[in-house]
Amino acid sequence: MPIQTNIFAIILMLRLSFIDIQILHPISILNTTDSILLNVLRLDKINEVVSGNKWFKLQYYLQDAVKNNINTIATFGGAYSNHIAATAFACKEYNLKCVGIIRGDESQTSHTLKFAKECGMQLIFISRENFRNKDAVKEKYKTNNWYWINEGGYGIMGSQGAASIMQYIPQNTTHIIAAIGTGTTFAGLIKAALPHQKIIGINILKGNTSINNEINNLLTEEEQQKSFEIINQYHFGGYAKHPKELIEFMKQLWIENNLPTDIVYTSKMMFATLDLISKKYFPAESKIVAIHSGGLQGNFSLPPNTLPF
Repeated sequence: MPIQTNIFAIILMLRLSFIDIQILHPISILNTTDSILLNVLRLDKINEVVSGNKWFKLQYYLQDAVKNNINTIATFGGAYSNHIAATAFACKEYNLKCVGIIRGDESQTSHTLKFAKECGMQLIFISRENFRNKDAVKEKYKTNNWYWINEGGYGIMGSQGAASIMQYIPQNTTHIIAAIGTGTTFAGLIKAALPHQKIIGINILKGNTSINNEINNLLTEEEQQKSFEIINQYHFGGYAKHPKELIEFMKQLWIENNLPTDIVYTSKMMFATLDLISKKYFPAESKIVAIHSGGLQGNFSLPPNTLPF
């Protein structure tokens, strides 16, 4: 099958299968009399690997690569990157070659990197210092005909893809809450938000003072006037930090609501959501949708049997 036919056939298949999934997961809220409704949008159910917001952020980049007859995707990530796993799997499915620029050295072993290699991704390890200068990395490999996707899918096309998440959120929703990594999904949600909706981002990075500018760079001036807020106090010590309190919360969330979360993004987002409800952040009768952005790769860094799921 020609590559262009193959990629769009898979896109259609994923979209149609997603529509049939029960994607709104109600969450029980205790100790509140404010008649607040909370649902989780289970984007993690789209696909076992190209999970959650990863699919939405990747879709237009992959289409653009095919349109421009480029058959190798190159991107960046760490040893437990959901983005690396999702990109490797998507490229395998779409019959595209792929390269992962990995932060760290070749001594690293992880479920994510093993899986990416099995999908055919070529792994290139670079130091953490060099990883911070991604423009220099691109310059080094500029003679290769590679289609570059930024870490986490950051960019205009990534945010435009993420904007299509909103079609699965009921229009009467008043508040939409999501974890912020690169800010791409958050920007996409802002783009598609209706006038009565507020978008709330939980920043999972500690001291990430540049995130506001990075998000605004993905928005038009008109979109920057929409209702949104970034909340910074739920990072639990920083990226992928997971103190005992967070692990216990993840266990309880699974026991009470059958909801799996990860130590990097979704657990912190859900903790923040329930804590904000308890602190009367949301007006009475608010209808909240929390975005489960998928990807549990970070949990593989935990000792076996740390979590019950």
